Amino acid sequence: MRTPARTTPNRRAAIILRRPHVIVCESATLLWLMIESANPNDFAVTTPGAGLIPHGAPPLYFTFATLAKLGLPHATTTRHCPGTAVWGEPQPLVGPEAVAALASTGLDLGRLTWARQMHGADVARATARGGFAGRADVLVTTEPSAPLAIFTADCLPVTICDPEAGVLGLAHVGWRGTVRGAAQAAVDAVVGAGGRADRLAATIGPSIGPCCYEVDAPVVSEFRAAYPSMWERWARPAAPGRFMLDLWMANEALVAAAGVDPARIDNPRLCTACHPDLLYSYRKGNRGRLVTFAALP
Repeated sequence: MRTPARTTPNRRAAIILRRPHVIVCESATLLWLMIESANPNDFAVTTPGAGLIPHGAPPLYFTFATLAKLGLPHATTTRHCPGTAVWGEPQPLVGPEAVAALASTGLDLGRLTWARQMHGADVARATARGGFAGRADVLVTTEPSAPLAIFTADCLPVTICDPEAGVLGLAHVGWRGTVRGAAQAAVDAVVGAGGRADRLAATIGPSIGPCCYEVDAPVVSEFRAAYPSMWERWARPAAPGRFMLDLWMANEALVAAAGVDPARIDNPRLCTACHPDLLYSYRKGNRGRLVTFAALP
């Protein structure tokens, strides 16, 4: 194990977070993930991937190295990306400033598909021309160059894809969505549209971590009812009637149980609540939204 990083004055711009086997270094312009153990068996569910690539200073958006390698145009915005803080129905408020900021991603935002998110597990199939898909928390497409969009501010943006088959899914997953099986529904939708389970890749974007996500006993009771053999791994007692809930671990496990190889689940574990200067967090009172876009090439 490496020695702890030295602290220096005025370290607000660069924060070092330590976890077993992982160091995450974060700043307004740079993030990277260093894995301290080469043994994949040291990780309960999945080995974190190469992390997020920042674009801009401060970052306007992040991309995944894993998705870029697969050739998928995609981006997750930060609070510094103009024109994406809020959204509307039936017209999303992705303005010309956002289009300009995201121009280098290759996303055709004129063909965007989005939905009214309901904290459930309903699936909507996107069309080639895009547009409002109604009420759904899972979007799936087989149309190239027609991006999907999910809006979050602590909830998990989960991407499931099989680029070889030409199938992509994007899910909005909060605690209710986890209980209702949104991530599993995304896997099932991608497989149902022609994807092959052994080829699927998954990512989990910036979202609230177990360090910050405190919930009450009624929430944990729903997890206990939905996942009686697994919930105790995800809910750690914090105080009488209060728990720290690990939606990352839960959804990594559920996506793996649905058929995705754990080695192909990439979660850089960037907590929205830890970084309100960079990311929107509902728990921190930041009522804007991050947008996760993804499209087939």
